[in-house]
Amino acid sequence: MTPLFDVHRDLGATFTDFAGRRMPLRYRSELAEHHAVRRAAGLFDLSHMGELEVTGADAGRFLDHALVGRLSTLPVGRARYTMLCHDNGGVLDDLVVYRLAELRYLVVANAANTTVVHVMLREHADGFGVDVRDASADWALIAVQGPAAAAMLDPGPLPYYGIRAFAVAGRDVLLARTGYTGEDGFEVYCRPADAVAVWRSLLDRGPSPAGLACRDTLRLEAGMALYGHELSVRVTPLQAGLERVVAFDKRDFVGAAALRRQRATGGFATLVGLVTGTRRAPRAGYPVLAEGTTVGAVTSGALSPTLGHPVAMAYVATGWSAPGTRLTVDVRGTGVDAHVVTLPFYSSQR
Repeated sequence: MTPLFDVHRDLGATFTDFAGRRMPLRYRSELAEHHAVRRAAGLFDLSHMGELEVTGADAGRFLDHALVGRLSTLPVGRARYTMLCHDNGGVLDDLVVYRLAELRYLVVANAANTTVVHVMLREHADGFGVDVRDASADWALIAVQGPAAAAMLDPGPLPYYGIRAFAVAGRDVLLARTGYTGEDGFEVYCRPADAVAVWRSLLDRGPSPAGLACRDTLRLEAGMALYGHELSVRVTPLQAGLERVVAFDKRDFVGAAALRRQRATGGFATLVGLVTGTRRAPRAGYPVLAEGTTVGAVTSGALSPTLGHPVAMAYVATGWSAPGTRLTVDVRGTGVDAHVVTLPFYSSQR
């Protein structure tokens, strides 16, 4: 359970087990919650996420080695999306890293991968003057996401992917302009003992409580990869269309040789967006075919509440990934026409 379990129960939430926690799946309906985030704002409990603190004289240099991005040049008060990879280039987890002070970083991991990230970072820390600590028990995390979020929070001059000290309900928090919905929004890091007061203060400002179900359709519309679906140790950042997060100009980092080799060789399956011509939504695991031959598989799919038609992400073989390419998705034995589109499906800027 998170510190907000009783609050969710009193709000009538339907719960699901997720990464060892009882998490709210929905309150009213996932469709209503999805639209609330797109049109105004939604309030999410994300306290299941993992937080690790990396501190010490070599903190920046260590993270440059352990992760695919360049974290040593990240200014204090800013964040960066990055990944922890295996030596073979496969993704062990995708992360958001905040630089809280010159020698202090906060690494936010997916809930189910927190232990893996902690163990691997500690293994890679040999020879560096750093301390890697699982600080998940020190933090609760609440997000306000949607076009009205800034007006509700009045955050002052906080840039996208910025973080700073803030106060909610008289409690000291860290306020980050980050999120996972494709909308402007904020993530509030607070002490677990303060979570109920912070949640109630934020809820009084007008956002709708929102559960994990609508969070999934929101991130799918925004073309955001989900670990366990689009990302895994069997997939590299290049295959996922995330080469931009890999700092290939670094001399060395974990997975560098494999990723450089893959980039030079090419010919790998890549992640694409698919739109179908029917109301039948492709789901994870459904085969993708071209000219009667299987060329890939769906990783995530749903009827898009915002767009009004099914959307999906899939890995397809080289040669079949260009926008406009006509494919077929096997939806429970029925071939459904689909075509490749450029991700994301939805952007708040368009």
